[in-house]
Amino acid sequence: MATLAPPTTLPVRVLLVDDQTLVRTGFRMVLDAQDGVEVVGEAADGRTGIDMCRTLAPDVVLMDVRMPGMDGIAATALIAEECPESRVIVLTTFDLDEYAFAALRAGASGFLLKDVKPAELLASIRAVAGGDAAISSRVSRRMLDLFSQRLPAGHPDAGHDAVAALTPRESEVLSAIAEGLTNTEIAQRMFVAESTVKTHVGRILMKLGLRDRVHAVIFAYEHGLTSHRRRG
Repeated sequence: MATLAPPTTLPVRVLLVDDQTLVRTGFRMVLDAQDGVEVVGEAADGRTGIDMCRTLAPDVVLMDVRMPGMDGIAATALIAEECPESRVIVLTTFDLDEYAFAALRAGASGFLLKDVKPAELLASIRAVAGGDAAISSRVSRRMLDLFSQRLPAGHPDAGHDAVAALTPRESEVLSAIAEGLTNTEIAQRMFVAESTVKTHVGRILMKLGLRDRVHAVIFAYEHGLTSHRRRG
């Protein structure tokens, strides 16, 4: 009886969008040295990035925020609208960059600092390509503080219609996501298996029509569904 060959895992196809040649070169060198990742193109501005995204259909776009012409925010919004299968990770120099926040609102699935370590960059690319989200662990809590400052204060009943389909447990998981907890941390808090949490997260995203965890956090803040408090 013939033995079937195992299925081939396709590499994650990445598009680099940054106006600085040295930055693109640095990221390409890091990614080219990794198995399972393929850099399919480079663009020096947002408009070119969108055109290449339409043509190349990358799995992940590493998007700079500040660029001449069309910046990363506008480019991210158009990619989210026109190339929904391509996920965007925003790259910025400053961990509380208001432009990065705006890009997340525009549809980005991740937020990383440009000095991210290669291992974290690779893990983030793979996570986003798999439908998850990626926010640098070193700034995730501060990003939540930024969310609470930038978003309008939600009313407890404001999201009633949108969350009516959620079970009590799913609502609890959504609130925990908004606090910045990982699946592991949520599982420990609720005394359930991590796989159970993953199932809840998937159902929450599906029921609310959200792309990933980043947008679940934004949704929770906009609709007053979190008990997170600002610092200070």
